[in-house]
Amino acid sequence: MNFKLKIWRQRDERSRGKLVDYEARDISPDTSFLEMLDIINESLIRTGGEPVAFDSDCREGICGTCSLTVNGEAHGPDHPGAVCELYMRKFRDGETITVEPFRVGAFPIVKDLVVDRNALDRIVQAGGFISARAGSAPEANSILVPKHDADLAMEAAACIGCGACAAACPNGSAMLFAAAKVSHLSFLPQGAPERERRVLKMVKVMDEQGFGNCTNTYECEAVCPAKISASFIAKLNREYARAQFHQRLGE
Repeated sequence: MNFKLKIWRQRDERSRGKLVDYEARDISPDTSFLEMLDIINESLIRTGGEPVAFDSDCREGICGTCSLTVNGEAHGPDHPGAVCELYMRKFRDGETITVEPFRVGAFPIVKDLVVDRNALDRIVQAGGFISARAGSAPEANSILVPKHDADLAMEAAACIGCGACAAACPNGSAMLFAAAKVSHLSFLPQGAPERERRVLKMVKVMDEQGFGNCTNTYECEAVCPAKISASFIAKLNREYARAQFHQRLGE
């Protein structure tokens, strides 16, 4: 298969970027999208060119590092899944493919297709932890958790923190990410001690990082590799309202 590629090239955050044309020839349909970029980079290196910078790690759809926008879609057209799970058979032979970084105000471009997503880490650092004493694994039945709550907590905890939700959102909102991080702890008794402080701090930091507001377009849910439900945003809103109410009572 042969493809024409328009890849975003940008030297650093302060430089002006542009789409540059490349060709990928004789690509197997079973080649992953990132492997195809590797092939292009090998060709660029052989000819003395500058390889395209992009992030990747596990290449198994687990870590969320490989965040790219392909033809205007976060992680590309094969949902659910990260871009490392996207294969070239998903495209037509001879198709023109546009590859860009995530376009989120809170994710400054580092170089080419690499963005700084530390804003998500700062949200987690604000409250995505518990104060329960760590140590050896406790007896499984020592803390009883209703199965429904455990299932919801596991569903929310599946978030890989890739930032696709913010990239797909027309407002650049990280509400689905924050909702998943708040929800998976709020469903469990171990998360109870910091429950209210957690949501207040995480939402505060989310706003400080420059993410937009949620207007229920559900684009976040559509592109999420972990299939996180947008219903968790409602859970976040309830947790936030509850925490604010108790905070005002305390005042």
